[in-house]
Amino acid sequence: MQSFPHHYKVAATAAPEGDVNLTSDNLEPIPSLPPAEFGGPGNRWSPETLLIAAVADCFMLSFRAVARASKLSWISLKCEVEGTLERSEGMMKFTEFVINATLEVPKDTTKERANRILEKAEASCLITNSLTGAVHLNTIVSVKS
Repeated sequence: MQSFPHHYKVAATAAPEGDVNLTSDNLEPIPSLPPAEFGGPGNRWSPETLLIAAVADCFMLSFRAVARASKLSWISLKCEVEGTLERSEGMMKFTEFVINATLEVPKDTTKERANRILEKAEASCLITNSLTGAVHLNTIVSVKS
């Protein structure tokens, strides 16, 4: 890992109508439009869906790192995140993020240990640590027989 601070740059370009194009060096462009809730077509990534995707992705990558460091064997992880956008304190903002994680582990792994690793991953996620909304983690651990 590189020393801190890290810096990330994204550029956005748009015309009066159509997609906003998000670009960053060495990455595929992402077209963006407002979600259906804000009058958009609902068929493009939006700032709202990109934020929720960042929470899900960060949780998954944090879990991989924590599981590797903890020498936890695992088979698969599915993560679904729901963000709640509300008017609060006179402005619109995300007030809550619910992470639903379903982890499958081999039969020699205890559910308690797997849950501890999931909780540690959530606590170490830099994206949720950077947000003001409450974060809730719900876990299901299944042991493969």
